Amino acid sequence: MRNLSTACGLVLVAILLVSCRSADPGTITVYKTSTCGCCGKWIEHLKASGFAVEAIDVENVGQIKRRHGVPAELSACHTALVDGYVIEGHVPAGDVKRLLEERPEIAGLAVPEMPIGSPGMEGPNPEPYEVIAFTRQGSSYTYASHAP
Repeated sequence: MRNLSTACGLVLVAILLVSCRSADPGTITVYKTSTCGCCGKWIEHLKASGFAVEAIDVENVGQIKRRHGVPAELSACHTALVDGYVIEGHVPAGDVKRLLEERPEIAGLAVPEMPIGSPGMEGPNPEPYEVIAFTRQGSSYTYASHAP
């Protein structure tokens, strides 16, 4: 009976650990320039959504983008890496969490340029914008659409 209790206890601990791990959205490493204010606001948005963030200031974010296959037409002001995916620009934390849950076979997500109303780019006259999924083979599609 004692072995059964111990086994049940171990199973319960394992279930709790798996549950806690799946609730943890992970650490995002953000490459940005030291002078970009909106990058800092996006980082705060990620932290408020439960992500741990490592911010790394670099002189040339373009090198990071090229190294990780961000298409030029999807480029924005910062590039982040999380659990094997590239996150380009002001992608909402909810879309990053969805990406990590669904695990599609893509290279990453991007919000091209810097649309007003996206996380970190709050301001008057917000505009609709799309989150674009892109592959290493060069294809892309709309992953999510956001209205003001």
